[in-house]
Amino acid sequence: MGKLYLVPTPVGNMEDITLRALHVLSEVSLVLAEDTRRAGMLLGHHGIKAHLLSHHKFNEHQTTEMLTQRLAAGETMALITDAGTPAISDPGYLLVREAAAHGVTVECLPGATAFVPALVCSALPCDKFCFEGFLPQKKGRKSRIAALAQEERTIIFYESPYRLTRLLSELSDAFGPDRRASVSREISKLHEETRRGTLFELLQHFTATPPKGEIVVCVAGAKQ
Repeated sequence: MGKLYLVPTPVGNMEDITLRALHVLSEVSLVLAEDTRRAGMLLGHHGIKAHLLSHHKFNEHQTTEMLTQRLAAGETMALITDAGTPAISDPGYLLVREAAAHGVTVECLPGATAFVPALVCSALPCDKFCFEGFLPQKKGRKSRIAALAQEERTIIFYESPYRLTRLLSELSDAFGPDRRASVSREISKLHEETRRGTLFELLQHFTATPPKGEIVVCVAGAKQ
């Protein structure tokens, strides 16, 4: 029986990877990558030569069965995504589910994920939180936001820079413009920034100053 490793990769700075992750990536028989070109750059930066195979949201339904069979036959594999921990708003769940169902050992290494530093830097309570990731773009979006209006834990969203003002506007309407929040972008990169304020203040700022980079939004809970 083989083994599947879930290996977090840097969300920004290429040095944000553990020694154990580098060891695993250099030892497994196959590295499953969301984007093999980006994976090749990361591995090359750390002097690792590995066999790469694409595994992403557009093909995971077709490749999961084949990969599970290979794992069950004894291969060792590492799954990585473009940035962060696999299966957190990225591919991974389907393969983990099938591998576990077939008795394959699955091990997730600790490491980078974007929402943890964003939450800690938000200045909002982080002892309890609710991770929402990306909201649906169409069906169910309005009802999901409405349902979160009374959530008492800090709420975390992922968002594209091109849709940030839409999200802030919708949250301001549903939660109230005075609800405290933070917007973190470019985490672990040269131009990393966390801006704090009310939803209305953040909407005003990012309307006047369109953001760049990956975005994490943290919003105070209803009774915070």
